[in-house]
Amino acid sequence: MSEDPDVIRSNIEATRARLGTTVDAVADKVSPSHIVQRQTDKVKDAVFGVKDKVMGVADHGGESVSGVGSAIGDAPAQLKARTQGNPLAAGLIAFGAGLLLSSLIPASEPEREAAEALKSAAEPLTQELTEAAKDVAEGLKGPAQEAMENVKATAADATEHVKAEGQDVVADVKERAADAKDNIEQA
Repeated sequence: MSEDPDVIRSNIEATRARLGTTVDAVADKVSPSHIVQRQTDKVKDAVFGVKDKVMGVADHGGESVSGVGSAIGDAPAQLKARTQGNPLAAGLIAFGAGLLLSSLIPASEPEREAAEALKSAAEPLTQELTEAAKDVAEGLKGPAQEAMENVKATAADATEHVKAEGQDVVADVKERAADAKDNIEQA
């Protein structure tokens, strides 16, 4: 370890900077909004991963306009080729086509009544899901705040430790300087 006070101060400042960066990184990691964002990204990745496995990933991101017409013409053959041996994909495509066709036909009176009944029956479930989501958010607030408090306490302890160590080093340097001064004066 160097005895030069400027070197010691720069070492202390570098340690404080590293500690500040570490504390910021930990605080960022335990932030409730970042936790929610990471969980949302995981769910999205899982959903799109399943979709890609079932439907296949697009081979070409940007086709030219002239190629769109031929792509539409080739769609039935490509659809058959992609779903060959994959009944789940064929079923999903058939379901989607049925859903599309059913949306084009106007709803009958019994269908409207059934939709209203289903909507009113699902309303309590929607409220329960909303409450459950709020409970989960509340449940995350406590551990996240506790983690943040732990990070703050650790940072404060580390700061005090660095400060105390720096003061000890400064006192040691002053003592050595005084001893050196006395040695020079006696010589």
